[in-house]
Amino acid sequence: MVFLSLVASHSQLDLETVAQISASADGLAAASVNGSAAINGAVVLATCNRFEVYADVEQADDAADHLVATLAQHTDLSPDFLARRLTTLEGEPVIEHLFSVGAGLDSAVVGEREIAGQVRRALTQAQQEKTTTSNLTRLFQNATRAAKDVGSNTDLGMQGKSVVSVALDLAEELMAGDREWSEQDVVLFGTGSYAGATMALLKERGVKRISVYSHSGRAADFTAKRGGFPLSDELLPQALREADVIVGCSGGGHQLSRAELEELRVKNHPLIAIDMALTHDFDPTLVELPDAELITLESVRMAAPTEQAMAVHAASRIVKKATAEFAAAQREREADFAIVALRQHTKTVLDAEIAKVRAQHGCTAAAEEVELAMRRMVRQLLHVPTIRARELAGEGRTGEYVAALETLYGLEFSEPQATEPAAQPVQEHASALAASCPVNSKSKSA
Repeated sequence: MVFLSLVASHSQLDLETVAQISASADGLAAASVNGSAAINGAVVLATCNRFEVYADVEQADDAADHLVATLAQHTDLSPDFLARRLTTLEGEPVIEHLFSVGAGLDSAVVGEREIAGQVRRALTQAQQEKTTTSNLTRLFQNATRAAKDVGSNTDLGMQGKSVVSVALDLAEELMAGDREWSEQDVVLFGTGSYAGATMALLKERGVKRISVYSHSGRAADFTAKRGGFPLSDELLPQALREADVIVGCSGGGHQLSRAELEELRVKNHPLIAIDMALTHDFDPTLVELPDAELITLESVRMAAPTEQAMAVHAASRIVKKATAEFAAAQREREADFAIVALRQHTKTVLDAEIAKVRAQHGCTAAAEEVELAMRRMVRQLLHVPTIRARELAGEGRTGEYVAALETLYGLEFSEPQATEPAAQPVQEHASALAASCPVNSKSKSA
């Protein structure tokens, strides 16, 4: 098993390209898993400024080529373009990257709170679509645990701001005169989780007049749960005419054009447009309108405050420690097939010897005592080799352990297969004795 990840984020690509790739998220994991024997499972993490695919694969090169080809089929981008622009990670760097992402260390706004929830939701979606594996599930669950540790043990969680909160800070700096948020008329586009978070932040800042519009017609349900006033197609033009701030969080492909807004707006009425959608809810040329200001995800990325160095350093240490522990645990699991093989070999020898004892002594108390003593001895003999197997695997030396078993016991190993948990002790097959000998009140079990 190898972890593989393809990464497209704000730190490597312009947000337009990230948006174009992100639009292909639906169905990509299933198509990748179903289309290649090299890919055991996949989880897609798509947020407002990143698109990442995490895969549990057999061969990294073959799997990466297949993921790129599948992604190209879902977009208008060529495989060559994607191969050049996407960052490919393999093995332990995948673990550290996801843990850093979940903790907010790789966000446009360092320490932002939204990403941890997005990591959890990515795993949940993969589980619902049945595209994840036990390895990927553990990876994402441990990423969530590391993010919680960062939030609990550093100041980063308290200092970190969401992408939306930074955008609202920028908007506040642009507000005309001494007007406060409580005096602003706001029109919010979208009814998803991103819009819900925006609504909550607007209320925290004291906004009292929030109208909500949805191309899908869900504005009434959204406002019934969160407050605000739902807008229909008929009411939207008037709301846009009077708005002081408009916020785009839908990304549904319907873009408010410059011409439409220019026709509606009252002259000399300042407008702040905050476009948080990757695919742009608002025409980028709105910025050219008189009395209009446009804030985009790119603006947020450029304006994101740098967190205190101490908090970031402490968070990075937590992430690196969690990465090392998880990677070691994964390596230990690589020895499971060898441990199971040794146990099975030993059990075969043990059962053969016990059969000889039964043949010679029958179903006597003495035979039973001999069997129990032999099983205890084997259990003790296997204890140290089992511990050493995990220690060596944790150091990346599983091959040495396997070679030793081949040399000492003549065992032949094929490719590691899914096995029963190797942590279980050698089974005490007292039931085998009962099957061949009459059960009596003096019988003992291990």
